[in-house]
Amino acid sequence: MALSAALPPNWPVVRVYFGITVILALIRWTELARVVRGRFLALREEDFVLAARLVGSSERRIILRHMVPSFLSHIIAALTLDIPRIILAETALSFLGLGLRPPAISWGVLLQEGQNLRSVALAPWVLWPAAAVVISILAFNFLGDGMRDAADPYAS
Repeated sequence: MALSAALPPNWPVVRVYFGITVILALIRWTELARVVRGRFLALREEDFVLAARLVGSSERRIILRHMVPSFLSHIIAALTLDIPRIILAETALSFLGLGLRPPAISWGVLLQEGQNLRSVALAPWVLWPAAAVVISILAFNFLGDGMRDAADPYAS
C-alpha cells in the first residue's frame, strides 16, 4: 500500500496502471522464486538426476532436459493460483483509492460507488462488480487447483 501511495496523483491512468502492475510484480515474484528454488533443491536429489550425472550429462543438460520439464507444470499451477491474489490486490488498492482512480475503469473503482448505502438502495447494480470479483477469483482458484491436480496425479 505504501508503494502504491507513493505514485504521483497527477500521473495519467495508463502510467498508474503500469506502476501498480510493476509494484505487484515486485512484491509477488519472491514467493514464486522461493517455490522454484525449493523444487530445484528437491529435484537435485532425485534418482533420475543422479542417473543423468552418472552417464556424463552436463549440469546445463540436466537442468534443461530433466529438471525443468518435471516441475514446469507445478510452476504453471502456482502462477494460476497467484492470479486471484493479484486481482484481489489491485481491486483492494483501487477501492481504497491507492490504485487506479476515476476515470479509469477497475473493479475497485466501480466498487467505490457501492460504499454509499444510499446509492446501493437506489441502484443495487453498483454491487455487481463484487460478484464479478468473486466469480473470477473462484474460477482462477478452481483452474489452479485442477492444474495442480493434473500436474501431480499421484498426490493424495
